[in-house]
Amino acid sequence: MIDAAELRRRTARLLAAHPPAGTDRLDFLRARFDAGLAWVHFPEGLGGLGVPRSLQVVVDTELEAAGAPDNDPRRIGIGLGMAAPTILKYGTEEQKQRFLRPLWTGEEVWCQLFSEPGAGSDLAALRTRAVREGDDWVVNGQKVWTSSAHVARWAILIARTDPDVPKHAGITYFLCDMTDPGVEVRPLRQITGEAEFNEVFLTDVRIPDARRLGETGDGWRVAQTTLNNERVAIGGMRLPREGGMIGPISKTWRERPELRTHDLHQRLLKLWVEAEVARLTGERLRQQLVAGQPGPEGAGMKLAFARLNQEISGLEVELRGEEGLLYDDWTMRRPELVDFTGRDAGYRYLRSKGNSIEGGTSEVLLNIVAERVLGLPSEPRTDKDVAWKDLAR
Repeated sequence: MIDAAELRRRTARLLAAHPPAGTDRLDFLRARFDAGLAWVHFPEGLGGLGVPRSLQVVVDTELEAAGAPDNDPRRIGIGLGMAAPTILKYGTEEQKQRFLRPLWTGEEVWCQLFSEPGAGSDLAALRTRAVREGDDWVVNGQKVWTSSAHVARWAILIARTDPDVPKHAGITYFLCDMTDPGVEVRPLRQITGEAEFNEVFLTDVRIPDARRLGETGDGWRVAQTTLNNERVAIGGMRLPREGGMIGPISKTWRERPELRTHDLHQRLLKLWVEAEVARLTGERLRQQLVAGQPGPEGAGMKLAFARLNQEISGLEVELRGEEGLLYDDWTMRRPELVDFTGRDAGYRYLRSKGNSIEGGTSEVLLNIVAERVLGLPSEPRTDKDVAWKDLAR
């Protein structure tokens, strides 16, 4: 039985064999994975030890105290939060062995090829086609709003493999090599001036059947694992008190008394309380994950995250007055991650507008909460039993 004391002993052995001060960062991360101390709830041989997820904090605390490097989780969040749990649940043993280690160490960055110009809120209406040719699938189509595509080596991809069945039934899930011929990534410039997102065009891209995840035609069910984990990763990230967007405005309030008014004070207090409630609710949600896979509750967290970010950033701009209208840099850049707290108030205000779109629009998530959490009747869906090829477009 592996308990907290045993995890501390194993962590001590890792640190003794690979002292952080004298070990190459990547070598240390590989050794940590091989020791089963990467994500302890994963199976042995796949970076874990098959112990409860709640024990991960034991390892993390010991390594942080020793000054050990982490795997830069913000940079590889799509791989860690979305690709990894999906591969673990549906992947073959060969796929797990091939992809999970370099994914966790950050050697291979992942992106998500789901949304399309005509299939965002209604993802199941996607048009990207994958046609079987021998041992390969030939993929043609376009994806959009793809974070990290410009630095990613791999992508999780859903494509239509059977147009003769209803839209949810004819989808298959693939692992796509972003360096393959026919994959073209174009920057998609945003209101912030940056091109954090991308468009991805797929032209006769050949994906071996060995990189299909799950059964043919079962891609929608596989994708639900990805989407549930995505919402938790976006809306349920671990934060300290006054972490996230509420931090900068609270700091400004304390340091700039000349900006204060009674009305702003009341509004800030309300948002501070709501941010703290959301933070504690996220802690509870993460504790629920110890017992199994995330459910639709993650949709509620993601909803709260988007609304709070937009309301807090709007109040911050208002608090700063004319200063809040300034913007630090409109330079066209292609960043690897979003830095909400490291930029100015103008950036936070503009970037937060995307929070209610990315990871599922707030309108779609409201439906998920209504139907899957509250048990309310589903909205009428006239296309549920119609073959995809017969749908009006």
